[in-house]
Amino acid sequence: MKTGLVLVDIQNDYFPGGNMELVAMQPAAATAATVLGEFRDRKAPVYHIQHLSVRPGATFFIPDTEGAETHTSVAPAGGEPVIQKNFPNSFRDTALLETLRDDNTESLVICGAMSHMCIDATTRAAFDLGFSCIVVSDACATRDLQFEGRTIPARDVHAAFMAALSVPYASVVTARELAVGAES
Repeated sequence: MKTGLVLVDIQNDYFPGGNMELVAMQPAAATAATVLGEFRDRKAPVYHIQHLSVRPGATFFIPDTEGAETHTSVAPAGGEPVIQKNFPNSFRDTALLETLRDDNTESLVICGAMSHMCIDATTRAAFDLGFSCIVVSDACATRDLQFEGRTIPARDVHAAFMAALSVPYASVVTARELAVGAES
């Protein structure tokens, strides 16, 4: 089964100094960069997803801004496709499904941000479309959320969404577990 790497929204606005800084985005991106390197070494397909906010009142990922650019740690190289999206689900109104099918990619390794938003929506959609999915938990990041007058720490938000995705939508693993699995 051909496996591709999908890097979702690892963009400058999520990093320190950006317009929507996430908790632990730098270590998540460093881990995603390691996974990217492993895919490139194996000459396996890589797909970059770039969110562009076109809705009125958007405050981050504004088209034609530095914040919307893919972070240098995982910058596209060598003809790797960049698929632009405007919604949390990377498949909605994009060429992602067609691109994956054209490449005969059947299994996806998913990394990026935000755990509770675009990673969740993309993974669930991929599963519903028949893909086998692996989410690399330590290569994803999110932020604190507010609900009913309380703050839910990013660590708890992330853990809840990884737990929810783990059955039946994806195998949720660390980068180390992914690397060990690739060696066997």
